[in-house]
Amino acid sequence: MSTALIRDNQAVAAEDLAVAALGRTRLAKSVHDAGWSSFVGMLEYKARLYGREFHRIGRFVPTSQTCSVCGAKDGLKPLHVREWQCGACGVWLDRDVNAAVNVAKAAGLAVTACGAQVRPPSGAAQRIEAGTHPKPHREAA
Repeated sequence: MSTALIRDNQAVAAEDLAVAALGRTRLAKSVHDAGWSSFVGMLEYKARLYGREFHRIGRFVPTSQTCSVCGAKDGLKPLHVREWQCGACGVWLDRDVNAAVNVAKAAGLAVTACGAQVRPPSGAAQRIEAGTHPKPHREAA
């Protein structure tokens, strides 16, 4: 999974969760089963290996508490709250999608199409990404 994520994306961002602290809660089995620390470590070294960007977002950035539309911080929500309505702008937000958008913003990876440059500037592709390479033709004997 980590290899596929790194190969398919130019940049990857992940939250730096307090895995040791989460391991002491009622979510301990789920956190340890997921192997989040190992997974993020694999993402980081594979990003260096493939020449990709990797961003680690600090654990104190309130990604699931902040509205990704208007930026209002609504405060802590219990984990069973999967959708919520922003008190400031009234938009309904999915907890996970909202957090993902906020992680991208915190990493500087989010852009808007309203006047912003949507595509990054072109650069030289790595040899393995440079498209198709014609096979050499055999000489007629």
